[in-house]
Amino acid sequence: MKIFLILLISIILSATFVSAEHNNAAKTLRLKKTNSEIKIDGVIDDVWQSADSTTSFFQFDPYYNQPTSVNTVAKVLTTEDALYCIMICYDDKKYIQANAGLQDAYTGDIVSIMLDTFNDKQTAYKFAVNASGVTADSRLLDDARNRDFSWDGIWEGTSQIYDWGFVVEIKIPYKSIKYDKNVIEWGLDFDRWRSYNKEDIYWCEYEQSEGMRISKFGKLIFENFNPTVSGLNLEIYPVGIGKLKYIEESKYDFDPSLGLDIFYNPSEQLTFQLTANPDFAQIEADPFDFNISRYESYFDEKRPFFTEGNEVFNPAGRQSNSGFYRPMELFYSRRIGKLLPDGQEVPLVFGTKAFGRLGDWEYGGFVALTGETDYVDDDENLTEPQAYFASARVKKQIFDNSSIGVLFVGKETKENTYGVLDIDGAFRGSDWQLAYQFARSFENSDGDYAASAGFTNSSTTWGNLFRFRAIGKNFDVKQVGYVPWQGTFTSVGLTGPKWYYDDGAVRNMFFYFGPIISYEDDDLFTDYGGVVGFNMQLRDGWGYEINSSYSKSKDENIIYDSYDVSLSTWFSISQKWNANVWGGYTRTYNFDREYLSFYSWFGGYIEWKTFDILEIGTSYDMFIEGNPEGNVEEITYNARPFFSLTPINNLNFRIYVDNVFLQSTDRMDRIIAGFLFSWNFLPKSWIYFAINEFKDRSDEYDVNDNLLPNRMHTIDRAGVFKVKYLYYF
Repeated sequence: MKIFLILLISIILSATFVSAEHNNAAKTLRLKKTNSEIKIDGVIDDVWQSADSTTSFFQFDPYYNQPTSVNTVAKVLTTEDALYCIMICYDDKKYIQANAGLQDAYTGDIVSIMLDTFNDKQTAYKFAVNASGVTADSRLLDDARNRDFSWDGIWEGTSQIYDWGFVVEIKIPYKSIKYDKNVIEWGLDFDRWRSYNKEDIYWCEYEQSEGMRISKFGKLIFENFNPTVSGLNLEIYPVGIGKLKYIEESKYDFDPSLGLDIFYNPSEQLTFQLTANPDFAQIEADPFDFNISRYESYFDEKRPFFTEGNEVFNPAGRQSNSGFYRPMELFYSRRIGKLLPDGQEVPLVFGTKAFGRLGDWEYGGFVALTGETDYVDDDENLTEPQAYFASARVKKQIFDNSSIGVLFVGKETKENTYGVLDIDGAFRGSDWQLAYQFARSFENSDGDYAASAGFTNSSTTWGNLFRFRAIGKNFDVKQVGYVPWQGTFTSVGLTGPKWYYDDGAVRNMFFYFGPIISYEDDDLFTDYGGVVGFNMQLRDGWGYEINSSYSKSKDENIIYDSYDVSLSTWFSISQKWNANVWGGYTRTYNFDREYLSFYSWFGGYIEWKTFDILEIGTSYDMFIEGNPEGNVEEITYNARPFFSLTPINNLNFRIYVDNVFLQSTDRMDRIIAGFLFSWNFLPKSWIYFAINEFKDRSDEYDVNDNLLPNRMHTIDRAGVFKVKYLYYF
């Protein structure tokens, strides 16, 4: 323990707790107003001659701080209602990759503009367009350490390809974004991704070890103009839904329904969101999950009502480019409208959100009502009671680039009250972050405490990482959150040298090592161990990481030497395909089979852009379970091939299959097949048509309740037709 504390102190003391000076202070563009009409067509009209512009771009990858291989021009203008941007990208036409795609799902050559509209140096909007005109948008959070890809704005973007390159034009209506109308300048940056040589070009300069930072953006200065657009700012989405669900042989249940989603922005800093009778059916089923631990599996939220505008409810500290520290998920929205053991969904009667900001404060609120539902579990008739869910969040910016916040999440039924109260935040510099979280759960009058923290620091010569999580034995938030590790303590500290190279095949390397300590109240035992690893990234898009750990462990009254080794590698060396391969071996306790043995895994993913409009690929996993004698007990194979056709932008046909094969039976154990048609025919307006079929080898009985011979049979078949149309006022 003393060695661990000494290492932790040395990690923290070695960090640079002062943000590095950057060279972007002189990077400014003046936003000039024009009364002329600007057409968004990818043509360089005369109106752009009056715009302020820049040609000074910085190469971040693959050769840091070297002259860019292509020239880029960025210009900005404004009218009374909208901000406009044009990016002129010079290149040889044969090197331009212009792939068709869907909103927020594209590849190829891409340009983007990023705007810190509150000038808070923490959050920003990102608007991107690829060379074929496909658009994407997102929110940059926590000084660009995190992303919210669920955010969708109402804006325009298009592209035009020429023999000498391509041009992108963007129109961003002021009423489609939030901003501080009192500031006279916004943070600004531009980005260009050149697919041919994997060149990443920014207007602003960033440290190689840090990546993009909002706190280092350049300035967009308003010239005799401030956006003050006002109006109703109301989005109404009528939703028509038709469901066809398989009951039994040749019998189906048809369920038509209507829903309504409303977004209302009474000011440039506040949003209300309301949903009535929403459809929560997932278009694509959750992937197969293999789990031998004692804890439940985690699945991502895919339902739009819960993903949109959710950034304010997220605790501080998560980083999108690293999974090292992840704060406790105290608001796990999949608990709302959840799936019951017999396959039914708990209906959501209504839900509403409000979120916004005032000065340095951000705030949000959420309320939902779910209906009472009868269901069957192991031949027992049960009832899921009607429940109210609520969440409230307040967060304040402190010390220029840090934050502190309070979160409440609760659920109330006729008989019980559940919930959790949390204080979390983060202290940040450009090259370091210290995030923390303290929480108290309650179930009626009972409850317990939990805490977590994560520290990361990275320079061009050294990296430091530390995390810990302590969960009380009676800390129970399973009704509202995902924190299944009750009665545990875990901590990891890593440190090690880094190397960055100006030229040659290798871009950077990182060698790390450090101690591991964990405790589980179920075993009344503290595990001590260590980890060592190595990461290398090459300039051509290939990289790999290998790591190994060892600890003295105890599970189910068995004390044993636990160890593992794992390898992952990634390939993105072509404009046409990319791939990942991973594998590992460990000695651990198998809680599914209730014995100590080895466990190994191997998997991969490959994606091939056959044509600009066609993409095929598959994932593949193999899970190998040993037995106490050291022999193979079972091998489970899971493959998920897919076919994706996008004949024109924003229209897609997708087919996928998810199958599970067992070596012990030498046959398929489960098959899920799906078809999805999606068409984004207008901004935030969609048509979906989906068919999913589920087959497995679960027990079947005849009319006399006799068990039938085991066979692959259909357990569910469903079709969904959904239309969503935006009325924008």
